[in-house]
Amino acid sequence: MKLKEFERLSLSPNNRNWKIWGPYLAERQWGTVREDYSVNGDAWNYVSHDFARSVSYRWGEEGIAGFCDGKQILCLAPAFWNGHDPILKERLFGLTNAQGNHGEDVKELYYHLESSPTHSYCKYLYKYPQQVFPYDELVYKNYRDRFQAEFEILDTQAFRENRYFDIYIEYAKADINDILMKVTVYNRGPETAAIHVLPHLWFRNYWKHNSLYRRPSMGAVSDNCIQSKSKRNGTYYLYHEGGVQLFCENETNNERVYQSTNAVPFVKDGINDFIINQKNTVNPKKKGTKAAVWLQEEIAAGKCKIFRVRLRKKPTDDPWADFDDEFVKRQAETFTYYKEFVIPENLSPENKKLIRSAFGGLLWTKQFYYLDVYKWLNGEYQEKPPLRTYQRNLEWKHLTNRNIISMPDKWEYPWYAAWDLAFHTTTFVHVDPSFAKQQLLLMLQESYMHPNGQIPAYEWNFSDVNPPVHAWGVWQVFETDKIKTGVADLDFLQRAFQKLLMNFTWWVNQKDVNGTDIFAGGFLGLDNIGVFDRNHMPPGIKNLQQADATSWMGMFSLNMLRMSMELAKHDPAYEESAAKFFRHFVNIGWAMHNIGEKNISLWDDEDNFYYDAVQLDNGQSHRLRLRSLVGIIPLLAVEVINSNMFDQMQGFQRRARNIINTRPDLAQSISDIENRNQDGNHLFSIMRGFRLEHVLKRLLDENEFLSDYGIRSLSKYHLEHPYIFEYKGYKHDIQYEPGESSSPMFGGNSNWRGPIWLPLNYLIIQAIRKYYRYYGDAYVYEFPTGSGNKLNLKQIAEELTKRLLKIFTKNEAGKYQYHSDHAPFYNDINFKEHHLFYEFFHGDTGQGLGASHQTGWTALVANLLLEMDD
Repeated sequence: MKLKEFERLSLSPNNRNWKIWGPYLAERQWGTVREDYSVNGDAWNYVSHDFARSVSYRWGEEGIAGFCDGKQILCLAPAFWNGHDPILKERLFGLTNAQGNHGEDVKELYYHLESSPTHSYCKYLYKYPQQVFPYDELVYKNYRDRFQAEFEILDTQAFRENRYFDIYIEYAKADINDILMKVTVYNRGPETAAIHVLPHLWFRNYWKHNSLYRRPSMGAVSDNCIQSKSKRNGTYYLYHEGGVQLFCENETNNERVYQSTNAVPFVKDGINDFIINQKNTVNPKKKGTKAAVWLQEEIAAGKCKIFRVRLRKKPTDDPWADFDDEFVKRQAETFTYYKEFVIPENLSPENKKLIRSAFGGLLWTKQFYYLDVYKWLNGEYQEKPPLRTYQRNLEWKHLTNRNIISMPDKWEYPWYAAWDLAFHTTTFVHVDPSFAKQQLLLMLQESYMHPNGQIPAYEWNFSDVNPPVHAWGVWQVFETDKIKTGVADLDFLQRAFQKLLMNFTWWVNQKDVNGTDIFAGGFLGLDNIGVFDRNHMPPGIKNLQQADATSWMGMFSLNMLRMSMELAKHDPAYEESAAKFFRHFVNIGWAMHNIGEKNISLWDDEDNFYYDAVQLDNGQSHRLRLRSLVGIIPLLAVEVINSNMFDQMQGFQRRARNIINTRPDLAQSISDIENRNQDGNHLFSIMRGFRLEHVLKRLLDENEFLSDYGIRSLSKYHLEHPYIFEYKGYKHDIQYEPGESSSPMFGGNSNWRGPIWLPLNYLIIQAIRKYYRYYGDAYVYEFPTGSGNKLNLKQIAEELTKRLLKIFTKNEAGKYQYHSDHAPFYNDINFKEHHLFYEFFHGDTGQGLGASHQTGWTALVANLLLEMDD
């Protein structure tokens, strides 16, 4: 019997049909670049959290556990009030980059618990204090230096004596345009407490800047039904059980924000001001473009109350007749989908829950993202251009984005990041292959990719250069999809390949500074990993030759080579492309060891490690002897190709042999590609065997990169031996720093100087498995280095996986390793069973750090579980 959720997926390509509605509302729209119309580009302060309730946004909406349609015409989300706060809880609170001692940080407790791939069922948990929310305390006490830990909400008294509400927000779809919302509020405190629940329905303000559309409308149909009407999405009915209907307009409160006259009498913050301040700020005629239903309950200690709402296209006489049954069905169908299609039966119950949580977070972190850079820079039609002295993204005027996109974290990073997205798709493919492919192709469309071939980085600076992992993502998704479905989606591969050719050419033309196959790119997504900011060279440095940038390009070449060979099975013309990328690969491998007239190598024969090198203005070159992931990344440029495929490509073989025969020195710098192993596999790798052995020796050393919880981003060697670079009176130093960053570099809210990052760990494990496919059981290495314990490469990959999974496994004290020392996380039954997915992890303890809902790439833990052998 075909799975119901599978059927819904097959009917919903490109986010249509059953995917029209979903959890696409941002968790933070304030403080984003796209809403910034300031003179000086101060995005964090142009619209603050305090002004967010009063400002009508131009490019999107936000809410807690919100639903909207794929074009974000209509939005549905709950808001809450505990009777004590100075504002309604309509949005999550957090610190700006300047307020946090480690940069921006959400200061709320919430969990993306579950979602089906079509969002036919979704579940979210928000924990709301019963006393005054400590807004001021969280701001004040985070004015501390970067050497101290962040001050979190559990450090306050907000949750003392369990005086808080657990608020579960669930959605179920009875049909494509029939959305059921259930809010279940538990009083976890010792006494009866009052809660105000306010389901909100509102239109994004799309009419102010678009004369094609008239203002839509909402109005009361009855005491228990609100009707919305719009030219863009027709009529909807919001049914509710009791409560008071409140209406205002989604228009800016100019009086409060700009000290000017309001355009309409009942503005965006009218519902807030009516309830909190008892002002006459809602429309007595019960109409507007923003509405809420005000529901109030007293809940006894330990008890719960359920609030039900239904939004649907068609009117009905009894919206509650099938309400509970539809929830039960969607929950059961979601469980069955994961059980039958996604999660292996051999996983432990704990790991099954972990993988469900990872997919739940990934699916909840989709977001409607809208930005037209030309309009943003130049103003709307017949409007004055914004007054700006700093014109961000000026060279990206072609960029017009209006899509559902997977975000890194919908509060901390509510904007897409291209290199994060590639990792997201390799997890998405396990639960929704169509969406994974659509996301990868989206970034390659002409409304995203620059005409010169660059993939946009992120809205703060679309021109920033990130690791070129998009081709890797395409190949991973293609291969995984083929295994899961038994069908090779050659159309997807071909479409992606053609656009990736443009991106590869951009790299060669723009980032190969001297035309020598040695690449630069600046920080390349690894923020503060360098001894200095790699985006801005210190005085006296002419060029930086980056081991990681060059190795990423070696990996990119191999990804494109592998795609070419797959496509050549069906069209021999692609053998020419394969030969092209083979030539790039061998050139890069040679260039890494033969830079300039003096043939300087990025490989250091004394330290047996790869380092960046700088060209100084005095003509000398200098290796930066800093042991970081920069020197490990060459390990990733590896591919194993079976002789069956190799032998089919006679044209490719002829061209490849001609390259090697013409320049035999090129082949001497890379693996012996003509030597087959006993299984007929050929190894394409930047690293020859002896270099692989030396790099593994450091990688697997617990005094260097190997932690109990994975691979560190910087060697622990630098704890006692900081690396110092001095030139022309300027001194730069770097030390092993396993936790939060003490440096303000790149905003200070991430750290690549010691912590463990899942995406790079995942790539390392993948690479080691590929080396095993070639070397087999014959090659064994010490694990850990110096232990005398010998393992083959496959076993090493498994051991690294197990160390990473220890982060998400309960330790002897009964708490997940990633949790801090806040007792509720591991003592309270209502806390300890819920997972958070942090951005990165402490290099020694495994504690979660940075963004706490980074699913996002930390959802890669699902891949680790799915790819384990036992």
